Amino acid sequence: MARNDLRPVVTLRSTAGTRSGYVTRKNRRNTPDRLELRKFDAAAGRHVLFREAR
Repeated sequence: MARNDLRPVVTLRSTAGTRSGYVTRKNRRNTPDRLELRKFDAAAGRHVLFREAR
């Protein structure tokens, strides 16, 4: 309830054009903007930027 409001589940989608993604949680108080992380894309075979999809 209150926990879900503060830490929502977000989906991270690859910017390399593949359809791969990650699912994680983020703290809205610390990161109100969209989350961007460099993670490994197995389809591309390298580390790429993953952005939060809503």
